[in-house]
Amino acid sequence: MNRCFQNPKSKLPQMPGRPQLRYSRCLRRINESREALRNGDSSFPLPVVSGRWMTIADFVEYMFVPEHVAMKKLSGRTHYQAILKHVLTPEEVDRMFQVDAETSKTKLSAVPNWPYLSNVRLRDARPDDVQRLISAALAHGYSTQTVTHIRNVINAIFAHAQKKQWFTGANPASLVTLPEMTRKEAHALTLAQAKEVLQVMHYPEKEMTLIAILTSMNVAEICGLQWKRVNLTEAWSNTDGEPIPPRTIAVRQQWYRGELGSVSRKSRNRNLPIPETLLPILLGLSQRAKFTGPDDFVLVSQAGTPISENRIAARRLKPIGRDLQMPWLSWHVFRRTHTTLAHEFGMRFQDRMAMMAHSESA
Repeated sequence: MNRCFQNPKSKLPQMPGRPQLRYSRCLRRINESREALRNGDSSFPLPVVSGRWMTIADFVEYMFVPEHVAMKKLSGRTHYQAILKHVLTPEEVDRMFQVDAETSKTKLSAVPNWPYLSNVRLRDARPDDVQRLISAALAHGYSTQTVTHIRNVINAIFAHAQKKQWFTGANPASLVTLPEMTRKEAHALTLAQAKEVLQVMHYPEKEMTLIAILTSMNVAEICGLQWKRVNLTEAWSNTDGEPIPPRTIAVRQQWYRGELGSVSRKSRNRNLPIPETLLPILLGLSQRAKFTGPDDFVLVSQAGTPISENRIAARRLKPIGRDLQMPWLSWHVFRRTHTTLAHEFGMRFQDRMAMMAHSESA
């Protein structure tokens, strides 16, 4: 239970007479309602129908998370969980997302004197409250991108509160000032750099790199690719009632943070012709001794599990980047390389990639 409600009297404002009594009763009703909700009794009425005493933490826990965040895909839920820890205390957010503090890998603790919005009454929230939080984040060295994420999450909280008629007036987050975004240089490999990188790569990062450059698939889609959605033949195939054209990769799912799910956006649902360069690589993978069933993944660990993009990036990709004086090397760079090379050479760049791939495998 939230510490600020374990001993309500310790948090009471100094209001004499009947207002003090009303506030005390409201806190007691909040505690009763919280217990009922946690015990699965949704019929117990939330005691702050007018929103008079509801804090931002209350609203986020009992309305925003279950009604808005829970509807998102895993990537969206993960994003909200991470950013909310800068808006509310990390302990509160862990409780809201039912994170076991003992087993959690991310041990973020509350920052002393951080202007958390937890105990700000929802109805009383002002742009100054949000601006104070943004200023603290900038003072602690947060990037403009992270600060923008914080502002956007707060904006989503109050937009939901407005939608549910728990907050009236202008959205406080929409009135705060953010510094100008300074974007990092967007890197892409030249053909010479691509050859240099491929020369020192091994399985699976080499195959991941080739697939990304040749098809523009992102790394989550590559790691989540299963054989049932790869048609290497000259005839049409059928997977889960869906026809797949000859020599085509049907991108439908992705492997993200240890979970297989649908791709991030419907527009990412697509059929990609398999380039001639990539075909022999996929054929070779399909002929390995095991893990070639329809539900097996194209790229697997020794145990047959999907590849961990973060582990491969940390253990293989980043060291390669440092050794080759390319510290910016990342999975996204390979996708950008596809766009750059295709623009520069047309699809003829795939023929050049074919020569590189064959020379490196020889």
